[in-house]
Amino acid sequence: MANTFKNYVASSVGTSSTTVYTVPSSTTSVVIGLNLANRTTNQISVDVQLGSTYIVKGVPIPGGSALSVLDGKIIGEAADTISVTSDTAASLDVILSTLEQS
Repeated sequence: MANTFKNYVASSVGTSSTTVYTVPSSTTSVVIGLNLANRTTNQISVDVQLGSTYIVKGVPIPGGSALSVLDGKIIGEAADTISVTSDTAASLDVILSTLEQS
């Protein structure tokens, strides 16, 4: 079984749901980090979902600030997706770090 650390990024996320990561087939993924950075000078509100389940919903991020979403780890199975949405257009940068086991 191969273990591979990877980062996935999305820039200028806005009001449309953006899929940051989809777990590859025949793979189990451990999400070990999820950082959200507000690109704007105003506070934004952000949702992060694993499939249809919220990891965070409506979390406020002050202008020019960042938030690390995870306290622990989240396990994703093949075809699971992590998506992010902001209440403001082109306002959010995302870095998701994983350990993929295939």
